[in-house]
Amino acid sequence: MKSIELIKPYFIKNRFMIATGMLCLIAVDFLQLIIPRIMKLAIDDLTLFQADTKKLAIYALYIIGIAILMTVFRYLWRKFLIGTSRVVEEGLRNRLFDHIQSLSSPYFDKTKTGDIMAHATNDIMHIRMAIGMGMVALTDAIILGFSAIGFMLYINRTLTMFALIPMPFIVFGARFFSRKMHRLYGAVQESFSELTESVREQFAGIQVIKAYTREKEESLLVEAKSKDYIKKNIKLVKITGFFFPMMLFFSNISLVIVLYLGGRQTIYSTITPGDFVAFINYLALITWPMMAMGWVTNLVQRGKASLDRINRIMDTTPEIFDKSDAKAINGDAGEIVFENVSFSYKEGAKLVLSDINIRIEKGKITGIAGPPGSGKTTLLSLIPRLYDVSGGQILIGGEDIRTIRIFDIRDTISFMPQEPFLFDGTIRDNITLGSKSINESNLEILMEKASLLETVKSFPAGVDTLVGEKGVILSGGQKQRIALARALLADSPVLILDDPVSQVDVETGSAIINNIKSMEGKKTIIIVSHRLSALCFADQILVMDEGKIIESGDHDLLMKLGKYYAKTFRMQEIEEEMNAL
Repeated sequence: MKSIELIKPYFIKNRFMIATGMLCLIAVDFLQLIIPRIMKLAIDDLTLFQADTKKLAIYALYIIGIAILMTVFRYLWRKFLIGTSRVVEEGLRNRLFDHIQSLSSPYFDKTKTGDIMAHATNDIMHIRMAIGMGMVALTDAIILGFSAIGFMLYINRTLTMFALIPMPFIVFGARFFSRKMHRLYGAVQESFSELTESVREQFAGIQVIKAYTREKEESLLVEAKSKDYIKKNIKLVKITGFFFPMMLFFSNISLVIVLYLGGRQTIYSTITPGDFVAFINYLALITWPMMAMGWVTNLVQRGKASLDRINRIMDTTPEIFDKSDAKAINGDAGEIVFENVSFSYKEGAKLVLSDINIRIEKGKITGIAGPPGSGKTTLLSLIPRLYDVSGGQILIGGEDIRTIRIFDIRDTISFMPQEPFLFDGTIRDNITLGSKSINESNLEILMEKASLLETVKSFPAGVDTLVGEKGVILSGGQKQRIALARALLADSPVLILDDPVSQVDVETGSAIINNIKSMEGKKTIIIVSHRLSALCFADQILVMDEGKIIESGDHDLLMKLGKYYAKTFRMQEIEEEMNAL
């Protein structure tokens, strides 16, 4: 029942629409109940030879009038009830998306994208169906079913009692099978998530698959996931496939009883032929609610399983969040201090960073070097609180960042990640992130600073060139420079660049670095790079290995020390000289 709290606000907000829709639906049900009474009068008149053309025309007009009213009311209940289910679908999807955006980076490290996609599409669709058509069918089952039984009792109590004998079997059957269906629907949804993730991953990595001729192997992997999904669906079909015919069987048993006993009562004039026909019509009317019980059970159980899955996400709290007394940055936002910082991605796991003590002064440039896997990117990700430190503290403006509002921290930082991500849009959209406030001249200045302007001008559509999914039409260096221009767009006091020249040539890299050097004194800049020539101008250079700082100082000092930095710098110098020949 806890999951119901997710959709309860939408029912309260749209209660007048729902009430109007329910009244229209009930009106349709009661109008349907009148038609058998008209049929009874017409048949009795015919059997007693009291009918004439005028009377039959009047009966026909009654039915036409009722049909018109039913059409109007049916349109209205569909508009209000099915419309409400669409409103719930939209609201729930938006809430889910907003909540997922609020979750911390560790959540996405352990959650598959396909699973999230299945929640946002398939699960929410099932919830909509359960709310919309499920609510309609349930109302039909209650109002139409009980009202039809009332009319049947009015015609003949004994015949009604016999006709209802099979009904308890339907009720108990629905209760028995609904539990099994709920469990199986959950398993089906889980399997669908895995299948979605597998297909997404294959398409995302299609170039690698083709390059290594892995088409057959990857197809077999997707086929295995698909077979598992089908297998779980077949288990579900075995239950639903037995459930629906069982309900229809008991409904037909009721019809057999009515034909035999009702036919005898008609012969012996206990009931009139009109009553007999009306009784069968009412029996047909309650057949739909009985059958609808199975469909409703199907919809509700599927919707409940999906609602439970959505609720599990909504119950997930961000690992990184603002405390109740979180405040704005009061001190100098450009100064960053690491005090005895340690970090591991999982509690109790091996430390990725340990004993990190750094002071980064405002307006200064700090370079970070070290072999792959030494913890450079991890260290950068702690500053905007993408992850929280496991020990020690990071200070911005003299305040522990865990006491500062997350928005304020990230608003002071422009962050270019190691792997640039581009959205499926234009180059302009990817630099400005959709902002309309930046003019063409400022955009060109940004692209010039990122050594991107000449490249963009060479494209036929210029800055309005569509880059495709993840920037598929661009080279790695072009994507990296677009990401750099995006980082430079935000006029933030802190600029963090994770390997900004790793995918460009030496000449382009030098131009980018010169532009970054020109910002010294205006911004606090932190640069990670494997190309040490991109760091040699920095005010301080930190060398990391195995999560620790093993060297620190400016370029001249580190060259005198003759350790990792000096050896790597000389080696790269030789490589650049040889490449220049």
